[in-house]
Amino acid sequence: MTYGMALPLLALLAAGGCGGSHATAPMSQLKSPSVIAANRQGGDDNHGEGSRRSGALHVTKECSEYTGLAGSFCTITSSNLKQIAVGTKVIYRKAAGPTVLDTDVILQPPGRGKNVAFGHVVLDLVNARGVVTLSGGTGEFRGIRARADITHLTLKNWAWNGTYSFSNEGHEH
Repeated sequence: MTYGMALPLLALLAAGGCGGSHATAPMSQLKSPSVIAANRQGGDDNHGEGSRRSGALHVTKECSEYTGLAGSFCTITSSNLKQIAVGTKVIYRKAAGPTVLDTDVILQPPGRGKNVAFGHVVLDLVNARGVVTLSGGTGEFRGIRARADITHLTLKNWAWNGTYSFSNEGHEH
């Protein structure tokens, strides 16, 4: 009789994949394999040790104040990433050449102190296409990595469409 009850209980524990304390817990309290996998990959809400946040990046900017000289800038007009707020300046470190802009950039959000991102732009001025990459920064930009295609929209308006990720190495929340 003892073996008759122990075998089904052992099978229940093995099928549940957990210790005896959770074997009879309601299913709503247990995490499904997909939830466990999502937490290990690190979604936007997972900020644990070693977590990563990533996703699509969509930014638009207007360049009415861009002169083509070192130190001139464009201004972000929309962004799906809170760190790249509307009003962020994209400051170009070097002057544009006759057909190519190939320079480091600094993203400087409005009113955020020492939060800046560092990156690089290569833009074919003849075909109005290029690539921007972000590779780290300070404050809220610590650990950022991004790559986006640059496309011309209208007049002095441009779009960045690509992907971003944040490693959690020292990232402040």
